[in-house]
Amino acid sequence: MRVRDIRDVAASQLCCGCGACAYISPEQIEMVDALDYGRRPVFRDAGAPSDRSRLALDVCPGIGLAHTYDPATPGLIREIEPGWGPVLELWEGYAADPEIRFAGSSGGAASALAIYCIEKERMHGALHTAAREDVPYLNRTLLSRSREEILERTGSRYAPASPCDGLQMVETAPRPCVFIGKPCDVAALRMACGLRPALEEKLGLAIAFFCAGTPSARATLEMIRRMGIDNPASVTSVRYRGRGWPGRAAVRFVNAAGQEEERSLSYEESWGGILQVRRQWRCYICADHSGEFADVSVGDPWYREIQPDDPGRSLIVVRTDRGRRIVRAALDAGYLEAEPASPERLRASQVHFEAARGNVWGRLLALRLAGAAAPRYRRMPLFRFWWRDLSWMDKLRSLAGTVRRVLRKGLRRRVAIEPYRPPSRGRSETAGKQQAPEDCAVPCPEAKS
Repeated sequence: MRVRDIRDVAASQLCCGCGACAYISPEQIEMVDALDYGRRPVFRDAGAPSDRSRLALDVCPGIGLAHTYDPATPGLIREIEPGWGPVLELWEGYAADPEIRFAGSSGGAASALAIYCIEKERMHGALHTAAREDVPYLNRTLLSRSREEILERTGSRYAPASPCDGLQMVETAPRPCVFIGKPCDVAALRMACGLRPALEEKLGLAIAFFCAGTPSARATLEMIRRMGIDNPASVTSVRYRGRGWPGRAAVRFVNAAGQEEERSLSYEESWGGILQVRRQWRCYICADHSGEFADVSVGDPWYREIQPDDPGRSLIVVRTDRGRRIVRAALDAGYLEAEPASPERLRASQVHFEAARGNVWGRLLALRLAGAAAPRYRRMPLFRFWWRDLSWMDKLRSLAGTVRRVLRKGLRRRVAIEPYRPPSRGRSETAGKQQAPEDCAVPCPEAKS
């Protein structure tokens, strides 16, 4: 399938929903929720694409990623560079503020860094994702300006999000801002900075969290249904993690008696049994799960067993000089508590990430042979991991499984993006026919922080 503009990206299921195209061309493109796919761009009118909307392809991570960092940068940890991108330092730690640490998805490191930047670096705010107030199982992009606002909005959001659609708030801010997003969001941010110098000037720090994929909005509706909540319109809040590590998925809703009630599932039941098997297709062919384009990326230290009442810790991956300066300053100022970590600890925490890169190589080959759309990656090695880390049976699965998906998911034909209109409070909903779960060729433990 030929990709000529952003509509083709969405129709071919290459879109990752970052929202950068809507930032570049807001007069023609807007982001909507598509129940089975994620946040998706739609054109405001049916006219031909403008030069501005074609320019949106230049910031699209869905069609490909390319590293531009200098491989001769002093201090790069060479032994993990092929599989993890540029890494200058590794730390394991947590937010020194116990309230931030408890509320965060793991150790609260991303929130602590954002608060440090606002309070001590005098940054204007942090652009990130939070729940919609009117439909809490969907997401919105906002700019938090204080510790209180960040604390109120902590926790992973395992639902489609498009934080780059709010980049205008960063570009027009009076001072630099923090950006927090998925690896694909940060990659889009970097490309947008290349087109918009004013945005680059206002970017104070880019933070990515490790990501094993974005579940569809229908996945959250299924999780709500499994909790015994039949009417999503009655839901008043949704938390996917946090309040301890890794925390429980918790949904508050108004019951038939008019009283607010909370129900929950364990992390294993929610992510492992419901959400991760309903990820958008683009996540299955993603080469960057660890935020390689960020200044700092954070993730869960899964190398150790989770203890009861564990308050959580974060792996902190420093990737740029700016990231190194701010992480060290946050440590000196008492916003973070951390100790140096080894590359072996990083690998042990995310044991499937390098094998996942190998699987991507096989899937891309199968897509191209089948005539389906596929992204292109430059300076992001894939084949060596396919050859080294996958058994011959896994190699075969990466090829044959993708061919089956091409047929089952219709990856050679265009899909129609239908905006989802959630029910208003007090009105029940029929969420539609349940989508069949996807299997993952390698186990994909959750990695968001």
